[in-house]
Amino acid sequence: MARAWRIGLAALLLTLIGLAAPALAQGPRVGAGARQQPLSKTQPVTFTADSVTYDRERAQIVATGHVEAWQNDHVLRADRVVFDRNTDVATAIGHVVLLEPDGEVLFAERAELTQGMREAVLHGMRALLTQNGRIAAEGARRTDGLANELSRVMYSACNLCKDDPTAPPLWQVHASSAVQNIAAQRMEFEDATMEIFGVPLLYTPYLSAPDPSVRRASGFMIPDFGTTTFLGQFLQVPYYWVIDKSSDLTITGLIDTMQGPELDLLYRRAFNNGSIKMETAAAYDEGAMQGLMFGTGNFAYDDTWRYGFNVNVASSINYLRDFRLPEYGQDVLTSNLFTEGFGQGSYARLETIYYQGLLQQISSQQMPLVLPRYTYNYVGKPDAIGGVTSVTFNSFNVLRPAGASDQQAQGQLHYELPFTGRYGDQWTIIGDLAAVGYNAYGLDLIPTYSTTGQAQGAFAMPTVAIRLDWPFVRHDGSSSVIVEPIAQALMRPYVGANTYTRAPNEDALDPFFTDMNLFSLNRFPGLDRLGGGPRADVGLHLEWIRDGKLVDALVGQSYRLTPENGLWPAGSGLAGTTSDIVGHVRVVPSDWFDVNDRFRLDHRNGDVAFDDFVAGFGPTNFRINAGYIYSNIEPFYFLDNPPGVPQPEPYFLPRNEITLGFDAKHGPFKLGMFAAQNLQTGQLVEVGANASYENECFILAFTLFQLYTSYNGVSNITAATFNFTFKTLGQFRIPAL
Repeated sequence: MARAWRIGLAALLLTLIGLAAPALAQGPRVGAGARQQPLSKTQPVTFTADSVTYDRERAQIVATGHVEAWQNDHVLRADRVVFDRNTDVATAIGHVVLLEPDGEVLFAERAELTQGMREAVLHGMRALLTQNGRIAAEGARRTDGLANELSRVMYSACNLCKDDPTAPPLWQVHASSAVQNIAAQRMEFEDATMEIFGVPLLYTPYLSAPDPSVRRASGFMIPDFGTTTFLGQFLQVPYYWVIDKSSDLTITGLIDTMQGPELDLLYRRAFNNGSIKMETAAAYDEGAMQGLMFGTGNFAYDDTWRYGFNVNVASSINYLRDFRLPEYGQDVLTSNLFTEGFGQGSYARLETIYYQGLLQQISSQQMPLVLPRYTYNYVGKPDAIGGVTSVTFNSFNVLRPAGASDQQAQGQLHYELPFTGRYGDQWTIIGDLAAVGYNAYGLDLIPTYSTTGQAQGAFAMPTVAIRLDWPFVRHDGSSSVIVEPIAQALMRPYVGANTYTRAPNEDALDPFFTDMNLFSLNRFPGLDRLGGGPRADVGLHLEWIRDGKLVDALVGQSYRLTPENGLWPAGSGLAGTTSDIVGHVRVVPSDWFDVNDRFRLDHRNGDVAFDDFVAGFGPTNFRINAGYIYSNIEPFYFLDNPPGVPQPEPYFLPRNEITLGFDAKHGPFKLGMFAAQNLQTGQLVEVGANASYENECFILAFTLFQLYTSYNGVSNITAATFNFTFKTLGQFRIPAL
């Protein structure tokens, strides 16, 4: 029977338990620094064994049979352990296993230690590391506690083949020797070779990497190389510099065959109350010096207030494209400086905002500079009769070098009182008061295009509304049906379009009607425009649910007593006294099929004015996706002229586009493809594909994208990227653009 032994002589097995720290450098993650609790020379070691004997003549302590010793979650197991008090050598023999708190497991045929772990020798070492890492060496030796030497080393994170364990793994790194420099906290490999399925592909005579006990270490990172349309062949090499415990700098140099070299600097610093990250880069591109600056900073002042900044500026979108930066594809870059506070039911924010237009069609001279903007929101608790009061306030100063500039103050007081009738009818009484004061100049420019250049004024809009939601519900076993009529009557003074001819418009530039704003008090997204006059909104909501199956639908329409000619643009669905019919339908008959459709129908003839359709078909391992979008107008051109002025011809060119694609996966393989075509012109818009393979140690991903339309003056853009990820080692990619 096994017996538990407790001895005060830590030298017996303490050195053995700590063996994993000096003897093993874990491929990408090694040794001592990964231990959760250090070994102690003063704390006793607890161990069990089938038997323990003491040979007085030889001065040896011998533990045999299922020997297990532990201290601070470090565990040693062996068939036999011998401690020679004359030579101060501890020897573990037979099925030696060391288990570390972080999950690493070390195996050896035999282990010998002396001088309090400063000298150690392992024979036939094997290790199972975190993240499925595996390392093997013919032998390992520690010298004077300063360096660990491994001979004939192999590292991989791949599982061996179950049918043929002798077959080489998908990838492995061989090195004739490796040294863990404990003082310098680095691993140094000699004659290292990367093998794929046993075939050597990459050789380096020397490789140095930080000791995995170090979370951050200076050094060169994995380079990036490839070919693109705009750079030609290129090589990008990053260097990581640890400045101190709270800051670092990544210096990346890039050379190519078509443009000038690029230098990129990424600085990060952590503080007790926040952090900053700043990136700047410069290169000679398209015949001129170009560059960028991106940065973020976030800080907490206390539990209520925090502040920060975002900086995003670049010399041109072509520079972002040429040097493959992720911000490429953004039409506008936004920078701001802010402070914000959070209270119980309240929120406040003060910020300045700068916008930079990147496309040829967007002039930065016409973009607003916000100096500053203040926002306050408050939602109170229910009062004695159940009503809830909310307050919203906005104040901002907008400057445009080549557009309208204005200062505004906006306020909104809102009150809702819900109650339920005796027949399940749910009522909501609504009171609302919105007010706007402004001082503006340059109103005859974008985005207002007024007939006057300068104006000051104010307007207000009181609203009283009552809404009825009357759900009729039927439950039948596992199914339920809801038929819910919805009606809303709204009273507010009539305001003609002429009221706003001298008022700026900063936040109400997208007034298009869908089921999403059918019952909104204000159909405009902001308070700069407030549609007036009495109106009634009606709708019918249907829902059926049974065993995971679902049908959800809504259809509705709005009616006005007096039209607001000139306020709503053509094609918005709200001109005249009767609105277009809007609604949505969602059908999920099973877990392998779903349909979502949002639509708007012309109330005069039933023609489709807007439709957004998305459907998915198939199981999770092979899913077909289809989409269709139609709009009888192109809203982008609405910004070229104000309401009441004839829109340009492209405004009335319908958008008619279909997309089709699929996503498939089988075991470690994934494949996806998609295509979009403009049915109006018969032209392909874009096509793309992605494929990947992933197992426990390796990821290969491929993406391909072809844009057939023009983007910022460049047509037929093709991009392809191969990403290779060797888990626990790193990744690199080969892009082509």
